[in-house]
Amino acid sequence: MANSGATIAAEPGPITLDWSKTALVIIDMQRDFMERGGFGETLGNDVSQLARAVKPIAEVLAAVRDAGLLVVHTREGHLPDLSDAPPAKVERGAPRLRIGDPGPMGRILIRGEAGHDIIPELYPLDGEIVIDKPGKGAFYATEFGDILQKYGIENLLVCGVTTEVCVNTTVREANDRGYRCVVISDGCASYFPEFHEMGLKMIKAQGGIFGWVAESAAVLAALAG
Repeated sequence: MANSGATIAAEPGPITLDWSKTALVIIDMQRDFMERGGFGETLGNDVSQLARAVKPIAEVLAAVRDAGLLVVHTREGHLPDLSDAPPAKVERGAPRLRIGDPGPMGRILIRGEAGHDIIPELYPLDGEIVIDKPGKGAFYATEFGDILQKYGIENLLVCGVTTEVCVNTTVREANDRGYRCVVISDGCASYFPEFHEMGLKMIKAQGGIFGWVAESAAVLAALAG
């Protein structure tokens, strides 16, 4: 385990974390969002916009593993029978392929399909926790909250995609439950760069109304302590 705690240079101000009570949460770094032919592209998005987050996340993940912190990966997706996919979600918009439709990486956003899984560069190690969630936030209809309580976690280092959707939703859910969240700015990305920028601003506004924002370099420096 890393030193018991360290201060991270962040906005709106520095924050000191007890590493023994801190987890890294990697949100939805899945092939369906990151790669050609997946759900993200069927919505008309340029998936290459998300690639910039991979290297910063990989560097933090390696440091966190070395330090012995808890690592949690999340995946958004649904049961094969779509019983946990509300019609309002499935029917929304005009994607080329809808949730559950066959695609080049299997059925779109369906658990157990290749596209639903995490990209190879960030693949979970045996024993790392993977939370399968049917919604945008990691707490909704999952065991995430129970796991954090089991491990005595109070602080979350959060990264992943997309900044304004699943990252922001999870951070807001966590904030309401009393967790301190540090969002890794270059470890998040959006299909829309302006949404990424505003998503981070929303988190750190008004004295850190939802949490703190820090670059991966600042997190790595604090871990190296």
